Amino acid sequence: MVVSKKNTGSHSTAAVSKVKFPERKTGESFPLRVAAIDMGSNAIRFVAAEFLSSQRYIVLESERARVRLGAETFRQGRLSAAAMQAAYRALARFQERMRVLRISHARLVATSAVRESSNGEAFAARVQKGLGLTLEIISGSEETQLVYRALKPQLRPGKRPWLLANLGGGSLEAALVNQDGVLVSETHTLGAVRLWEEFKASAHKPKIFLRLLEEYVATLRLGFQETGRPWAGLLATGGNIEELAKMAKAPETAKGIRELSAAALRRLLEALLATPLKQRMARWGIYPDRADVVVPAAVVYLHLSQLSGQAKFRVPEVGTKEGILFDLVDRLTLNSAYALRQEKQLTHMSLSLGRRYQFDEAHGRQVSRLALSLFKQLRAWHGLGPEDQRLLLVASLLHDIGAYISYKKHHKHSLYLISQSELPGFSPEDMLLAANVARYHRKNTPSLDHESYASLLPAQRLRVAKMASLLRIADALDRDHAQTLREVAVRVKRPWLELKITGKDPRELEHWALERKAQLFTQLFKLRVRIVAR
Repeated sequence: MVVSKKNTGSHSTAAVSKVKFPERKTGESFPLRVAAIDMGSNAIRFVAAEFLSSQRYIVLESERARVRLGAETFRQGRLSAAAMQAAYRALARFQERMRVLRISHARLVATSAVRESSNGEAFAARVQKGLGLTLEIISGSEETQLVYRALKPQLRPGKRPWLLANLGGGSLEAALVNQDGVLVSETHTLGAVRLWEEFKASAHKPKIFLRLLEEYVATLRLGFQETGRPWAGLLATGGNIEELAKMAKAPETAKGIRELSAAALRRLLEALLATPLKQRMARWGIYPDRADVVVPAAVVYLHLSQLSGQAKFRVPEVGTKEGILFDLVDRLTLNSAYALRQEKQLTHMSLSLGRRYQFDEAHGRQVSRLALSLFKQLRAWHGLGPEDQRLLLVASLLHDIGAYISYKKHHKHSLYLISQSELPGFSPEDMLLAANVARYHRKNTPSLDHESYASLLPAQRLRVAKMASLLRIADALDRDHAQTLREVAVRVKRPWLELKITGKDPRELEHWALERKAQLFTQLFKLRVRIVAR
């Protein structure tokens, strides 16, 4: 809960501090000062706060730098030199403010504009080199998780799912959420800045402009549109809907959540279209970079109202930057509990992805449990780290999802589906690594003749091969998809890796499958694999 708020406006450019703000120190206590920077497509938002507990904080300073990174990205596929320079100056200014406020813990994230640009990684490298700041380029799935983390204390959702719609300048993140977390999420390249850039040439003809927007937005469909309804309600987040709710004078609840009716939003949209751009700023007191994009934003939200059958938006007025604050504080104070929560969240979202493709969930869970058990028991042999354990978790749960397309060559279909999906905390590179591990759960072992494997760096190929060798053994131990084995204990007795099984005795089928699938492990670690008597 925010107990006070201060908006300081803009600041003049100050000397650049070379301090690198650490992100993963643990064991911190309250009060704790942290900062968040959300580099969106329409603006860069900075907030510094002092947390009095895990849920209560005081905003020390906040600023919105009007840097529209998405304009050139959505037109040309690249961040413009002018936008990058303006963004760099804003980051340097925020860094100086953090130094003055004695803040040593900060997290910086960039969303769709940087994520989709061909030079986004180069810009992040420039920020790292010049300012010593790590700029994370996050997926839409990760952004949804951050928004959920921010609104959960305020909303306290129950068991019934809510539709969460987070509309930014470049993308729309849509999700179903409840008290357990994000149930399912998807990202659509449908943002307010993107729509404005696409159709702004017709903005001087309001009727044509509106018709173009409505016809274009009407193509939006939600993958979970017909599941779980009736929903508890429609949660709308993002700077545009917050501004629209204020402009419409939507009433505010005791919990600080505005309730905006679709009818009121429709009336406001009509008024906006009837008001020239410059006059909108004077009439509603909004910035130039908000006055243009609120119209396409309103059209998107009205379409979501129709899709969901909800006549009212709940606007909690928290979003990505607040989620960054909460997540950072959790990371700094919860120690091992944070890692456990992240693993639970990753498992939850991986299962949701698997269910979308109608996978054999019981088999996926069993193989994942056995693969992770082998991973932990054989750490001294494989030398892989915590990030690889997370990759193996995803790959083992989802290794069979390609059967949704066709059982024939389903390992290759799994490679495609996983590599083209999003999971919180996973970069596209991480998804490709997990996809490659899943691809090698059957048939041929890794080879440079395989394009997706050959595209990896040599060190990544070795990691994939090691994880795939464990996955293949785990998959062999549940060859009949019957989950008859409870535990597996390993013992190295050269030249053998011996597996002691708890549960129903393996049949000839498991022995046969293990003999075939353990060959990759033998090639890598020079140990043959066998099941020994209990």
